[in-house]
Amino acid sequence: MLESLKKQVAAYALQADRMGLCKHRSGNFSIRDEESQLVCITPTGMDREEMSYHDIVVMTLDAEVVEAETGQRPTSESLMHLTAYKTRPELHAIAHTHSKTATAFAVLNKPIPAVVYEIAALGCKEGYIPVAPYGRPGTPALAESIVEPLKISDVALMEKHGVIAVDACELKEALLKASYVEELAEIYLTTLTVLGGKEPPAVPKSELQKWEYPKEIKLLQRS
Repeated sequence: MLESLKKQVAAYALQADRMGLCKHRSGNFSIRDEESQLVCITPTGMDREEMSYHDIVVMTLDAEVVEAETGQRPTSESLMHLTAYKTRPELHAIAHTHSKTATAFAVLNKPIPAVVYEIAALGCKEGYIPVAPYGRPGTPALAESIVEPLKISDVALMEKHGVIAVDACELKEALLKASYVEELAEIYLTTLTVLGGKEPPAVPKSELQKWEYPKEIKLLQRS
């Protein structure tokens, strides 16, 4: 069932580990199938180097497991994924990571401002990366905590926890967004250090909204 999607989930979960965005079996990843509305999601507590696509669990948006080929249980944070898909029905992929610098700001409950223009690629409508309030992992409270932040952004820090990133098309893109969050966190930390704790100037929200592909570039005309 949904083998192609399960292979993608397994592959990008492993990639996240190898990129250093997750360690010690942490984080979780999913893809929602547009036709069936079923969700392919990583199992709980499994080493990604040992995990195969056969271990990926398939479940409904109502949290019912419909396939667990090797008997694995879905991640304990499945409710968070399912709530995100219900909150934003256009979404098709979610990456939840525990990268160090971004998580440090999550511990501090500190949003990351637009210190560089690239934040515009993360769907941050208000010009910063928001922080979802604390919810104990594996609980409905955690699932509900990400609802409001994901209404204004494709990425969010999760207080005392990690990062969530979503995408309307591919898990590859959701993981890329999570990677960008860590990079932005590192840049922000560096600037704070250089400035002795003083906040660096941020790119205004109005400026972030002005980006468009340059009209001066003359593209090939396709017949």
